[in-house]
Amino acid sequence: MATNQDWLPHSHEALYKQAVQTQVYLGVPANRTRMGFAADTPLGKWYDTDFANVFIKYDSTHALWADEPNRTPLITDNFIAAEKAFIPLYRKLYGFIRENPLVTDTDLDAMGFPKRPSGEHKHHPAPTTRITTKVIATGPATLDIHYRDQGKESNAKPFGVHGAELVSRVSDEPVTDHDELTTSKFDTDTPFHLTFPDSQRGKTLYFSLRWENTTGEKGPWNEIQSAIIP
Repeated sequence: MATNQDWLPHSHEALYKQAVQTQVYLGVPANRTRMGFAADTPLGKWYDTDFANVFIKYDSTHALWADEPNRTPLITDNFIAAEKAFIPLYRKLYGFIRENPLVTDTDLDAMGFPKRPSGEHKHHPAPTTRITTKVIATGPATLDIHYRDQGKESNAKPFGVHGAELVSRVSDEPVTDHDELTTSKFDTDTPFHLTFPDSQRGKTLYFSLRWENTTGEKGPWNEIQSAIIP
C-alpha cells in the first residue's frame, strides 16, 4: 500500500496489482451495498459504467503486455494508453471512497488505499448552491448541457459534491413542475451528452439540475429551463 504523499504506485505492475485488489473487493456485493455502491445508486451506476468499462480495457491490455515473450511495440502502446485513461478514474474512485463515511479504514486497507490520517470519517453537508447551465447543440438531435456551480467561473464542483442529477422531459406543452420531469440522469463530469430520436427534432426539452454529495444528499434544483432539440 502506498505511504507517500501520492498514494498511486509508480510502477506498472504495482499499480495493476493494487487496481485488481480494489476491483476484487468492490466485486463483493455485500461490500458494495454497505459502502453505498449498490448497482441502483448513483455511485454504483458510475462505477459500473464509467469506471468498469475503462478498467476492463486496462485489464485486457495488461494481460497482453504482461506476456513478455510476445510483447510488441503495438501491445505496449495500447497498454500505456489504457493505463493513462484508467489512472484519472482510479483517482476519482479513491476520492469518492475516501470521503465516504460508510467506508471504514479496514475497507480502505483491503482495497489497497491509504487509511485516513485522522482515522475519522468525514461527513459533508448537503449541497446548498444551485447549478448554472449552458446548452450547446453539437449536431443533429444532440445537445450538450454544460454545468457549473452558480456564481463560479470554473467547472470545479462544490466541496463534497461528486456529481449532478439531471431530470428532463420532451414536451409540446410548457413544463413548470419538477415532478413532471420524469427522465433522470447522473453525471460526475460536465457536460451531459444527450441524444434524441429524429422524431423529436424541433421539439422542446425541459430540464433542471441539482448537485449531489458523496453520500447521496441532494442540493436545491435550479429553475426549469428549456432548449429546442436541433
